[in-house]
Amino acid sequence: MKLRRRKSEEATSETVTLTKAGGKGRPTPTRKEAEAAARARAKVPRTRKEQMAAQRAAKGESSQKIRQGMKDGDERYLLARDKGPVRRFIRDFVDARFGFAEIVIPLMFVAIVYNPLIIPLFAVLVVDLVVLRLRLRKELTRRFPDESLKGTTYYSMTRAMQMKFMRLPKSKVKIGTKLPETYR
Repeated sequence: MKLRRRKSEEATSETVTLTKAGGKGRPTPTRKEAEAAARARAKVPRTRKEQMAAQRAAKGESSQKIRQGMKDGDERYLLARDKGPVRRFIRDFVDARFGFAEIVIPLMFVAIVYNPLIIPLFAVLVVDLVVLRLRLRKELTRRFPDESLKGTTYYSMTRAMQMKFMRLPKSKVKIGTKLPETYR
């Protein structure tokens, strides 16, 4: 006499998927799938070429994640020069205003053909950047009285001279947006 469990036809035809609140959001893999995945992870590349390809793939994936984090403005992935509430305010301040400095680069191509435009373009650029610096300095001393303002002028001017679509971290405010009072 063999003791064996038999599946009923009702149980096999009826599959109910229950998702538990707070669960992982995917079904638990079968033992066979889990073991296959573990073997694939544990498989050591045999040749140097395979090792290098695996390293390149891992590095590419990692750098893609970092690049996306920088574009999104995630503080964990920003460079040291872009971190902190002061730098975030400067980015938003520069991005919220329309400055002549943004369109200077395309106009310089026109100025190459028509040389007399170079000096007036440069003069307008200097005036625009001086106005930016004065307004930004006033706002920074009002909003961040205890913070060091070292390097803020250079940071704001380099961001202002970039075309808006080329800026990193990407702009989070639209031109003309009123900025919030707190940036902590």
